Formats: sequence, structure tokens, C-alpha cells
Amino acid sequence: MTGKAYNRAIPKARFQSPTRRHHMEHIMPYCQLYYHLVWATRRREATVTAAAEPVVLDAIRWKAVELGGAVFALNGTADHVHLVAGISPRVPVASFVSQVKAAAATKFNKRSPEEPLHWAEEYGAMTFDGKRLPYVVAYVERQKEHHAAGTVIAVLERTDEQVGGGVVREPMAGYNESGETVWWEEMMGME
Repeated sequence: MTGKAYNRAIPKARFQSPTRRHHMEHIMPYCQLYYHLVWATRRREATVTAAAEPVVLDAIRWKAVELGGAVFALNGTADHVHLVAGISPRVPVASFVSQVKAAAATKFNKRSPEEPLHWAEEYGAMTFDGKRLPYVVAYVERQKEHHAAGTVIAVLERTDEQVGGGVVREPMAGYNESGETVWWEEMMGME
């Protein structure tokens, strides 16, 4: 084959510059992935004290952003943490949670090796849509108030086998046409 015939036989994509090829592999499609994540300290030890909280939450926030996440709310009590975040579809949720937990424990333990922070292995993860984002954010921002007043939402506090383990399936709302109309209108009103 001559040079011209050979070039016509090979698809043009093979001749793209490395920069163009790299760019094409990293284009992010539109996604809207919101997560409510919650995890506890090992044995629910009250390790995240008022003095420790800024260090722990700061480490979680920075690691989440480093992983390409968007932090909408971050709060907790002495024995557990809640994080509302958008997570890139390129990062598995389990990996994201593992890395933010590790970053927080590592940073805290370097500062306070005499009373180390250890996280429980389990965590809770729930997804929700953009319409509910302000409500979940408000819930997390008021964590201490909810726990003090006994107004926690049980499904948003789940971290382990306290509900039987495995995947939790909530009862589905009944389908009806008027409900579909409301849902349709809500979805059409979203950006």
C-alpha cells in the first residue's frame, strides 16, 4: 500500500494528537448525583469532640473536593458524621467514603496520637434528587439540634446492620395518575 492509500484505510481517530485523545477520554457527561453519607466512629466512641471536629471535618471536606466531589453539607455529633455531597461518576462511592474517612483519621491522629480516631467499617449511603437537596442539607446542618431534641430521621442515620443489613428497600408509594402529573410538572420545572 502506498502512503496515501494506507492513510485512507486507517480511521482518522488514530491520527488524533495525544492531547486531543486525552481530552476526549476525560469529557464529563452531564450528571446530577447527590449522596447523603453517614458513618460512625468505631464502637460509637465519642471521639469527634468539639475540639476535634474542625480538624476532622476540614480533612473530610478537602479530601472530598480533591476526589472531584462537591460538598453541600458536613456535620455530625461526637460519634458520627454526615456528608451531603455530589460525587463524580468516575469515583466509586465505596472508594470515595473510604478515602475521606482515611484522610480525616490520618490528619486527626497525627495531631492527637494519644486519643486516636477510628471509624467503623460500615457507612450509610443514600441518593436523592436535586429537589430534595435543600432539605437534606438543612437536616445535616442541624445534626446536633436533631440529636438533642430527638428529632432524627431514622433512615438518614443508618450506618450498619441496625435494620437487618444489606440493601434496605423502603415501601414504594402507590402509583396514580395525579401523582404522575405532579411529578411530571416538578421535573419539567427543574433546570
